[in-house]
Amino acid sequence: MTTTAPPPASPASPAPDVVATESPARLGWALVLISIAQLVVVLDATIATIALPFIGSDLDIGSASLAWVVTGYSLAFGGLLLLGGRLGDIFGRRRIFVIGLTVFAVASLLGGLATNEGLLLGARGLQGFGAALASPAALALIATTFPAGPARNRAFAVYAAMSGVGAAVGLILGGWLTGLDSAFGVEMSGWRLTFLINVPIGLVAAALAPRFLKESDTQLGRLDIPGALTGTLGLLGLVFGLTRAGEEAHGWGDQWTIASLVSGVALLAAFAVIESRVEHPLLPIRILQNRTRAASFLVMMIIPAAMFSMFFFLSLFIQQVVGYSSLRTGFAFLPFSVGIIAGSVLSSNLVNRYDARFIAGTGALLGSIALFGLSRLDVPDSASTIVSTLAAGGHLGADVSYWASIFPFVLLLSFGMGLVFVPMTLTAVHHVRDEDTGIGSGVLNTMQQVGGALGLAILSTVSLQFTSSRADELGPQLAQQAGDRLTPEQLGYASYLGSFTDGATAAILVGAILMLIGAIVAFMFIDVKHDELATDGPDGVPVHIG
Repeated sequence: MTTTAPPPASPASPAPDVVATESPARLGWALVLISIAQLVVVLDATIATIALPFIGSDLDIGSASLAWVVTGYSLAFGGLLLLGGRLGDIFGRRRIFVIGLTVFAVASLLGGLATNEGLLLGARGLQGFGAALASPAALALIATTFPAGPARNRAFAVYAAMSGVGAAVGLILGGWLTGLDSAFGVEMSGWRLTFLINVPIGLVAAALAPRFLKESDTQLGRLDIPGALTGTLGLLGLVFGLTRAGEEAHGWGDQWTIASLVSGVALLAAFAVIESRVEHPLLPIRILQNRTRAASFLVMMIIPAAMFSMFFFLSLFIQQVVGYSSLRTGFAFLPFSVGIIAGSVLSSNLVNRYDARFIAGTGALLGSIALFGLSRLDVPDSASTIVSTLAAGGHLGADVSYWASIFPFVLLLSFGMGLVFVPMTLTAVHHVRDEDTGIGSGVLNTMQQVGGALGLAILSTVSLQFTSSRADELGPQLAQQAGDRLTPEQLGYASYLGSFTDGATAAILVGAILMLIGAIVAFMFIDVKHDELATDGPDGVPVHIG
């Protein structure tokens, strides 16, 4: 039987990492540390979202600046992932993992104690920097700590589950913490706890990491400075431009949106030229030359574009239209955690027997079906119904059944995502050279962040178009029906509320189409066989076994 295996070590061809046999207990603790770190990094992107109104009121931050509490974190995180991944390859992944967690914890402390807008936004950016160091290192540590085969598959299943669970847990935890007004007998605003809770978790995980995680080989003196600058600044420009494009106040025609996108693309083009010419590139071209790996990166950009946008639009629909509180909204997404864990566990076993493309493609199809189901959400939106409902203090979506119209599709989507994330993570880092594992992990994380920003920008534009069109129709009708029953402010809110469902469901439908495209890419271009995923070593070196 012919398969791939590591070449002999030589000065020109370094030996691939061989994972030493570890005790199950040590491997278990290693996975716990890596999973906790990934959970905290992911949930922090959503936990602060619930707290935004409280932060704005307490620190007197305007709505335009308040959006940067979320955007600042995402910008730093997405823009610095490639650099963080390569730093782990060069200086040691465990070292960078520990530094990243420590920076994240310190930044969380600063954010929790912030007394003004500048300090808070600076802390959020520093949190994103710490996350950009820790996240690719965590993924790379799984690839180099756990032996190929069932053990690594299970580890990736837990990692993938934490990536998905984090978003849902962030909503629940954020809703609960913001409702508190003290902790351990000390009076404080609940939103501060959404930051401070990260401090002990991050510091304890950083302290235990040297005990349970092995350090990787270092490659000192090989950092590509021109590549690091152009790549990092290019990603920052791209993520900033996409984020700004998705905001109603700016959009695609805004001058700063255009300038950021153009600058980002130009810098990334320069980055590509630099990487093709330097001896030790930040992103070796060989990472992208493998068809399956490149397709895996593409799928992991498309799928989050649809999935994370679902969280955005559905959470707004549940709160504003159905009338759930922030905490109840968080619990409405709890089935997502259950489904993604179930899907991840199942897929970690299936990859031992079936090719990754069938598992991931099926999961993406299930996700597309689920999003299509959510796009069918409907509420009474005639002008007379809107006016009478709001005048009585009710909610337009009060008759929407969570169990019949939302729960089954959230559960189906999450289960499908569990089927996608595990095989795609495996194929994305499969047979990556040991010295490239960190940057390979960084590319995978970058695709998810850029995909999320791109998806939100595109789907927000779609939503805004349909919302505005419906609002133009409703405006005169609402004014006629309202009479003196609604104030001008209430009338404006009625127009928005009556048209929001049209925009949200249109955006979710486009998300379903994106998910379907992801399924097609997985079926057509992921060609690694399931038995190959149980082998280690770089691509393309044939060896006869048995």
